[in-house]
Amino acid sequence: MIHITLSDGSLREFDQPLSVYELAASIGPGLAKAAVAGRVDGVLVDCEFILAADARVSIVTPQEPDGLEILRRSCALVLAMAVKQLYPKAHLQTGSVLGDGFFHEFEFERHLNLVDLAAIEARMRTLAATNHSIRRRAMSAEQSSSYHLGDFECVSTGPHVPATRVLQAFALDHISGTSPQRIYGTCWSCQEELDNWRAPPHVMIVSMDDRQAEYAQSVTEALRRSGVRARADLRNEKVRHKIREHSQQVPYLVVIGEKEKEGGFVSVRSRTGEDFGRMAVDAVCNWLRSIGIASV
Repeated sequence: MIHITLSDGSLREFDQPLSVYELAASIGPGLAKAAVAGRVDGVLVDCEFILAADARVSIVTPQEPDGLEILRRSCALVLAMAVKQLYPKAHLQTGSVLGDGFFHEFEFERHLNLVDLAAIEARMRTLAATNHSIRRRAMSAEQSSSYHLGDFECVSTGPHVPATRVLQAFALDHISGTSPQRIYGTCWSCQEELDNWRAPPHVMIVSMDDRQAEYAQSVTEALRRSGVRARADLRNEKVRHKIREHSQQVPYLVVIGEKEKEGGFVSVRSRTGEDFGRMAVDAVCNWLRSIGIASV
């Protein structure tokens, strides 16, 4: 007999091994439809993971941060498949979750542009609508493995969503670099969240390079919790280029480099070039609230 303790503390007994998805289905069809992964004794696993021994298990959905990250990770996988279908000679590089979205790097025979980006996004939507299953090749406890998406295979860090049907609210928004080129996109659990993300931000958080990505995203989340429409530009672009681009539209810029990350503060400036100096994140939230930017 296998004893499964659920997140609410209730206990379920099964007389044979079952998958995380089957556990979700035994709880309710709505949960099974929403499930993107499981958390088994604190470890994230794919929905096809087999529960063969007593464990504490929770079902992960896109409504929680881990679930949303899994959506974005799977979007990077679908992006890779779309690119290989459209550009068979493209060489896959690295792909990952980044901030509010995901990215993947490729080496192409020619430099891609925004028209190409629209075609790639359209192919991604076709793949999502086809509802391809995503299956892990090696069923083990390791987190890095080979995943199959239809007839496409790619080495990727899991877990991934069980099928592409849950990937509906995504968009590609940038392409940068020459060789390799990096394609960036965003992904959310529903269209409403994507539309909210697209609303003009009050504050743009700009990182110097990839090393500050995690801290920059944590600053972004802190500003959002205070009621500020904030977005982070984590592209691997020169910071001057990003500042110049966003200064045309965004009222305030928060710049983060290594000194800011190590010190736990940020540098703030206005779109007109006024420098407000370095501030703690809480101080920025309070200041924006005092000038009527924050809604809460």
